[in-house]
Amino acid sequence: MTGWLGPEEWQAVGLSVKVAFWATLLSLPPGILAAYALARWEFRGKQLLNGLIHLPLILPPVVTGYLLLMTFGRRGPVGAWLEEVFGLVLAFRWTGAVLAAAVMAFPLMVRAIRLAIEAVDPRLEQAAATLGAPRWAVFFTVTLPLILPGVIAGSALAAAKAMGEFGATITFVSNIPGETRTLPSAIYSFMQVPGGEAPALRLVAVSVAVALLALAASELLARRAARRISGT
Repeated sequence: MTGWLGPEEWQAVGLSVKVAFWATLLSLPPGILAAYALARWEFRGKQLLNGLIHLPLILPPVVTGYLLLMTFGRRGPVGAWLEEVFGLVLAFRWTGAVLAAAVMAFPLMVRAIRLAIEAVDPRLEQAAATLGAPRWAVFFTVTLPLILPGVIAGSALAAAKAMGEFGATITFVSNIPGETRTLPSAIYSFMQVPGGEAPALRLVAVSVAVALLALAASELLARRAARRISGT
């Protein structure tokens, strides 16, 4: 396998895995919170929040990338503040690729987790609350174990989406070799040069293999979690 891919191709694969890992990990806590709020809470602006969360699925990815650049770029309101206070630069850096991938994958994660929460009988949570357990304890001891298969499925979908994200990423962080050139960007770059069909095809094969492995692993983990919950 090492000889099958060249150094530049391995670099793109490694960066894609790193971006997908951090995008999924950082999205998980707010994703669970957003899914729980949409599934269980009633509040003013709920539909607006739901629309904002799912907006990246509807907007062209290039538009999402442009909005990220205007907001988190070095001259953007949030980007300038992050650089001044924390020295953190997102635009045209791999950290920005993580942000772009997380934004694009977030709706898929939230939807999967929300469906899992809605499938949990609220009476189970109410029973725990009547015994004097605080809300956070009810969530971590009752709700979270029951929705674990949905959390795993949502995380897998988010990771797969992050691995394949292209439009928002290339708009926000460009296509810089060794810094922001992920798998999709590398495939695009190889397709633009003579003789690049072979490495592009190899990276396509890697993308398909990684996506299938991620989905298979998530399915296996979700089934094991479901069996453990049911006690079978």
